[in-house]
Amino acid sequence: MSAKPILKWAGGKRQLINKIKELMPEKYNSYFEPFVGGGALFFDLLPSKALINDVNSELTDLYKCLSDENLYKLMIKEIDKHVSNHSEKYYYEIRALDREPGFANQPIWVRASRTVYLNKSCFNGLYRVNSHGYFNVPSGKKEKINAYNKENTAILHKYFMKEDILILNDDFVYAVKNAGKGDFVYFDPPYDPFEDKNSFTSYTKGDFTKEDQKRLAQLFTELNRRGVYVMLSNHNTRFINELYRGFNIHIVNAKRMINSNAKGRGNVEEVIITNY
Repeated sequence: MSAKPILKWAGGKRQLINKIKELMPEKYNSYFEPFVGGGALFFDLLPSKALINDVNSELTDLYKCLSDENLYKLMIKEIDKHVSNHSEKYYYEIRALDREPGFANQPIWVRASRTVYLNKSCFNGLYRVNSHGYFNVPSGKKEKINAYNKENTAILHKYFMKEDILILNDDFVYAVKNAGKGDFVYFDPPYDPFEDKNSFTSYTKGDFTKEDQKRLAQLFTELNRRGVYVMLSNHNTRFINELYRGFNIHIVNAKRMINSNAKGRGNVEEVIITNY
């Protein structure tokens, strides 16, 4: 059984899944994905024991709703309400909700349904926030939207209910603190930007910096010492190649079409780095 992501997500790995799976270890124990994002690889694999994490709480709220029977029903009902009320005016009303003081205290299923609705009705399916952490993508100007695939969403709900999946909203270092020998960790962080392109990294309020990339490389080395199978995706930049010198660096070509700036789209070279 496999499934597809619910959300369209910048940097999603659907086009590279076959290559990533080709480079994965044949066998492993638990699966860890500290930057799960839209979960393209995770939902393709559907591992029986996994830990997924993301610093974006709107993503983890969605996955927590998928893993609870009552929250799931409430979320689906709320998404359906958004779809039936959809219009240009309604889109901007829902988009503005995170500016209100009590938004963080809204029920988890309210926040999760809003994320799905905005993702499917905004421009180009882009998730982007401003410096205050407010969602600021303009409307996609769609007359009608299809917010989710019922069969796919039902598969995901059944999967989360059945299997041993831990969902965290924390720093990537904390997410893998219990990873041990024989486990598999896949890192898909915000990418190191190309010097000559407008690379997109605004997944959350704070951008992923060069220092964060260095911290991640140190963690990669630490996990290697622990006997963990580790794989990492990033742009093929000089900086990333220097950080992971000594490990296996596989160059792959990918297309980036989700960037709001046309200069950030097109063919790009990525790397898949492994310690095995």
